[in-house]
Amino acid sequence: MRREAEKAMATAQNKRPRISSDVEKRPSRKEILGRKKAVEECIKKAVAVKDHLEHFPAFHKYQKNGLSVYLESGRGDQLTLPMRKYIQNILKVNMEKPYGPEWPSEEKIKLREMVAPEARYILAKQYSNGFIDESSMKQDAEAEHMYAACTESCLLGFVHYRFVVEEELPVVYVYELQMEPSAQGKGLGKFMIQLVEQVACKNQMGAVMLTVQKANTLAMDFYTKLRYVISSTSPSRVDPQTGLEKSYEILCKTFDSEAKSKLEVCGCILIGVA
Repeated sequence: MRREAEKAMATAQNKRPRISSDVEKRPSRKEILGRKKAVEECIKKAVAVKDHLEHFPAFHKYQKNGLSVYLESGRGDQLTLPMRKYIQNILKVNMEKPYGPEWPSEEKIKLREMVAPEARYILAKQYSNGFIDESSMKQDAEAEHMYAACTESCLLGFVHYRFVVEEELPVVYVYELQMEPSAQGKGLGKFMIQLVEQVACKNQMGAVMLTVQKANTLAMDFYTKLRYVISSTSPSRVDPQTGLEKSYEILCKTFDSEAKSKLEVCGCILIGVA
């Protein structure tokens, strides 16, 4: 779905009004190249980090609403075969209905995307012996033993994200946030997205962006509550008439003034999404 999003962003760039030279001096070629190099270096540095979770110990475990979960980092080109099959299954369970007739072709694309070297994952795994009380959680040796005992069958969900450039800005793009039906509505998805936002800020990304199917009203409502807005790069903002024909919206949450000016529409909020 991000391929369509990229097309929309390219159109947005072409339609953005040019600033008159008497209002603001255009940057020199040297300045443009310098900025481009700085953005590329920012992305390169973020991609090189082996484990983004190690900087956020408060997000290593989630124990609420009947869930006892720990989080792990992963890479697309290092996923085990059982892990890939799990991801394929949960994608089908959660996304076949929102995509409708587009799903067969979209599924093939998603399966290619999930194993790409640039794909980064946050994997939510359930402790092998169920809920762990606070005292046992403090014993690192026991916790490590439980981590090792858990296999792919303990997975409850995942986030697939990447460090990319959008509108000449370094951003984190969330390709997927998927939860097992039994884990939905218990705060774990919110917890994981908040972690992605922390990772984005730590690595000097200007925003978190993602694509949501219009038919997926639960997802739209979820991101609305987390203060995501429809991006100025979304088809409905680039060209409202054409946007009506598209099945998705591009959402964003920005972290600095430059990203806000390039990726948000002034006063734009998600309204009337149930």
